[in-house]
Amino acid sequence: MQSLVLILQEPPYGTEKAYNALRYARALLAAGVQTRIYLLADGVFVAKRGQTPPKGYYNLEHMLHGVIAQGALVHV
Repeated sequence: MQSLVLILQEPPYGTEKAYNALRYARALLAAGVQTRIYLLADGVFVAKRGQTPPKGYYNLEHMLHGVIAQGALVHV
């Protein structure tokens, strides 16, 4: 089985880097790739509970829960 590690160091909002990383993780998992996500620096805020994203942004807390449900391993 193939595996990949993603390292998120960006805040959940203000850029699209964390959002795109979670989209990529979702696609990898759907393709059967074992995926690990490490949340470092400002990336730990992607896992913050009770987020209220700015208008026009996806809720990354919900996206993270989704990739975990698909089988991603997340390390904070």
